[in-house]
Amino acid sequence: LGLQKLHPFDSEKWGRVFEMITEKNMITGLKDVVTPQEANEKELLRIHSKEYLDSLSWSSNVARITEIPPVAIIPNFIVNRVVLKPLRLQTGGTILAGRLAIERGWSINIGGGFHHCSGEDGGGFCAYADISLCAKALQENYFAN
Repeated sequence: LGLQKLHPFDSEKWGRVFEMITEKNMITGLKDVVTPQEANEKELLRIHSKEYLDSLSWSSNVARITEIPPVAIIPNFIVNRVVLKPLRLQTGGTILAGRLAIERGWSINIGGGFHHCSGEDGGGFCAYADISLCAKALQENYFAN
């Protein structure tokens, strides 16, 4: 859809970062690359309220959060597929990176970092609070006691 051209956020930086770390041999082939799963509703509900997640079914709300006004007039099933699903994949990547850092000693997620989002609201192109979700998942799975 070309929505990335409507926001100053560089949505193509992840590809360039991956290319750079590959060219500089910072990773040794695709065996070091782990593809995340999309963060699911159960994971998202660790931090986000059901009301907030339901509000993402309104394209106008996603337009406000992403700061891309034309998103408001796009049918939500398209917004979900083109805007929200990639953000859920990046959120899943942050959660996975946290787990892998505990298990392997280090890990990075070249997407994510949605620090403008809280449990009840998004903004600044951040629809999901991936950092908080990662911390909560680690706390529940590794540091429960």
